[in-house]
Amino acid sequence: MSATTERTRAVRAEDAFDAAALGAWLAERVDGCEGVPEVRQFSGGASNLTYLVRFGERELVLRRPPRGARSGTAHDVAREYEVQRRLRPHFRYVPHVLTLCEDEGVIGSPFYVMERIDGIVPGPRMPPEIGTDPRRMAALAERFVGLLAELHAIDVEQAGLADLGRGPGYVERQVRQWSERFRRARTRNVPDFEDVMAWLEANRPPDAGYCVIHNDFRLDNLVLDRDDPLVVRGVLDWELATIGCPLMDLGSSLAYWIQRGDGFVAQRFKRQPTDLPGFPTRAEIARRYGELTGRDVSDWAFYEIFGLFRLAVIAQQIYARYARGETTNRAFRFFWIGIRVAHRRLRKAIRAAG
Repeated sequence: MSATTERTRAVRAEDAFDAAALGAWLAERVDGCEGVPEVRQFSGGASNLTYLVRFGERELVLRRPPRGARSGTAHDVAREYEVQRRLRPHFRYVPHVLTLCEDEGVIGSPFYVMERIDGIVPGPRMPPEIGTDPRRMAALAERFVGLLAELHAIDVEQAGLADLGRGPGYVERQVRQWSERFRRARTRNVPDFEDVMAWLEANRPPDAGYCVIHNDFRLDNLVLDRDDPLVVRGVLDWELATIGCPLMDLGSSLAYWIQRGDGFVAQRFKRQPTDLPGFPTRAEIARRYGELTGRDVSDWAFYEIFGLFRLAVIAQQIYARYARGETTNRAFRFFWIGIRVAHRRLRKAIRAAG
């Protein structure tokens, strides 16, 4: 979610909480938090909810799970807090987390609070402060892939982060777990994806190493400097971060990388403006990642197909919450269309893979 003052809105009624209770709790734990804060909600998010909390000039960001969340660690804000606290000394782009509250009696759910990172966050359209010059878009893409390579280069053992993962078998676990999640969340207006899940199970490669992976690494999760947008000030949304296979992380990242020629529906659901002239294609990003890291990306089909399937599952989980009435956010009401289109894209990619 954006950590800037842009893209905020009044808090939706279903996502509201007692600001006075929050203020009283924070006053005992965080400097500069006195009185009842002004609270606004960041727009555009579909997972954990993110709020701007303002005490006069003091600005913080609060993260909490959505109502009706049932996706295990995907909404585990205590784990998200701990991952960031431990990773920040080794990756300076991680936000500075301040405090964690696991007492649901304060605002109705667990939450944590972090420092706000001031800057610009790209959205479906490139912010005017950045512009659309193709040379700048190409440079921004290079910064994007370089930052992912930098994250994957962290020495997990030396940093003492190995226990954040579950060890060997990452690819196998991911295929099984995301398949199970889809089956649990499926609604009758989308395909069953059994053909896709069977292909992934039959074609899964061994793990291609282990490193810190973000698992939601997107252009719209980067906070860019206001004066020089090619300088990254922060990387947001660490709720799915773990120790795992780097190529799975890249595949999941590029599922969001819409490029020219992807079709109307893909353009309609895009989260980042990577179809602008100057941005490389998904295949070019994958090749560049291989050059920067020395990893073999020649057998790319599995990772690309897994990434798109995983994105379809995430969308289906969100749509299922809407269908069950656990959220009234109408932005989710047409997600089923994107899921059907993703299934067609997956079938086409599987045929091309042979």
